[in-house]
Amino acid sequence: MQYHTRALAARQVFVDLIGYEGAGLPHAIADDPSIAVHRVSEPRLRDRSGRSVTLYVLLAMVDGIRSTFRLGRALWNIPSPDLILAQTPPSVPTLVVVSLVARLRKARLVLDWHNLGYTLTALRLGRRHPMVRFARWFERIFGRTADAHLCVSRGFAKFLEDRFRLSPVAVLYDRPAAAFCAIERSEREQIRQALLSRLAIRGGGPVGFIVCPTSWTEDEDFDVVIEAVRDLEDRIRGWEAGEDGRRFVELVILVTGDGRRRKEFERRFAGLPARRVQLRTRWLEPEDYPRVVGVADLGLCLHRSSSGVDIPMKVADLFGAGVPVCALDYGACLAERVRHGDNGLLFSTPRQLANILFELFETYPGEGSQLTRLRAGARRSARPTWEEGWVTEALPVLLP
Repeated sequence: MQYHTRALAARQVFVDLIGYEGAGLPHAIADDPSIAVHRVSEPRLRDRSGRSVTLYVLLAMVDGIRSTFRLGRALWNIPSPDLILAQTPPSVPTLVVVSLVARLRKARLVLDWHNLGYTLTALRLGRRHPMVRFARWFERIFGRTADAHLCVSRGFAKFLEDRFRLSPVAVLYDRPAAAFCAIERSEREQIRQALLSRLAIRGGGPVGFIVCPTSWTEDEDFDVVIEAVRDLEDRIRGWEAGEDGRRFVELVILVTGDGRRRKEFERRFAGLPARRVQLRTRWLEPEDYPRVVGVADLGLCLHRSSSGVDIPMKVADLFGAGVPVCALDYGACLAERVRHGDNGLLFSTPRQLANILFELFETYPGEGSQLTRLRAGARRSARPTWEEGWVTEALPVLLP
């Protein structure tokens, strides 16, 4: 949504950006006089429900009511808009609020679909729960009130057209912003050494650097990487024992971002047998994130899609920086962006991930390796940029 905001503002459109309060915004948005930022506090009473499903549902209903009033008030207090562009999820109560305000204020309504809200609810409650069925009905019915739709994959567009009967639906792929670009080797090494020093990485030999961007949400499968690290350490131990003096490269996996599940998994990371594989977690400022991504040897995507039709934006960010992706496979929609053996590799189990990491870094940092070939494929996937794709795919929908 920040990308949409900047692209619209660059075309002399005054933008009111409404979002949950939290991390700071990039200076390009915060300092732009044509962008007004409105922060809304996110009600999270349902986080206090513990393991109780009944209490979770009751508190989620309270959260929904509070969100309705907060979002509705924010939308009503801004100058009368010509266009309301709403990201979904969150779909409840967002869709009913933006639909009502758009009608009352005579604005066009465009929905930008990044996933299906009811499938995220199902991660907690199960697909057969009445609240999940209600959420699916809610998305389908109120989705039809929009004038147009954007989504992130061809498979998603087909789902919305066939199952939800929505139209028109245009595909706007998540692509890298201009800030994500390949970094020259000399600068890359300087940034990398400074970063490894800040992360307190031990060892004096070559270091393979893997970055794992995440939002620490329920659709990120950290169990896979925890089990994979155990398997990888066992395989490295056997490989080193097979020949005197043989030593595997040090591997660093940096998990970025912040979220409610971070502390839980930091405790689990601390219990891993870290001989050659070191796990670190860090929150990165918006201006630092593209530079850190750009110095990685490999990107790791642990997104396990709840719907099977979304594509995580982190994949686009990595390609923009010329970094190949090792991604948890969840179906055909992911294959629209990650081509196995060309710009990345797909895995389904912890053992597969461990094997991939071993094979990619066995000869590191030697040239001519599979990692080098994948990096070339990632660079080819860096174009078009998000801005270039937005002009052809989103601009005709938003400003016809």
